[in-house]
Amino acid sequence: MVEKQDDAANIDKMSFEQALHELESIVAKLESGSVELEVSIDLYERGEKLKNRCEALLKKATARVEKITLSSDGEAKKTEPLDVE
Repeated sequence: MVEKQDDAANIDKMSFEQALHELESIVAKLESGSVELEVSIDLYERGEKLKNRCEALLKKATARVEKITLSSDGEAKKTEPLDVE
């Protein structure tokens, strides 16, 4: 049980690129079909946590993106949150 908590804490510290890279590795292992059932289940659970981490980081990054409004002379006059919908 402690191992799973430590595992989740490690994922929470990963960058987007680290989480995505590991997630891609897990997907490749699962798609190969050469992994035992119990290991597949563990990999799937970790993959789900990694996917959630990637989604959270993407959502956070999207919230930070701003649309810059330019004045007629080409100067930036204001910024506003990006409308993602």
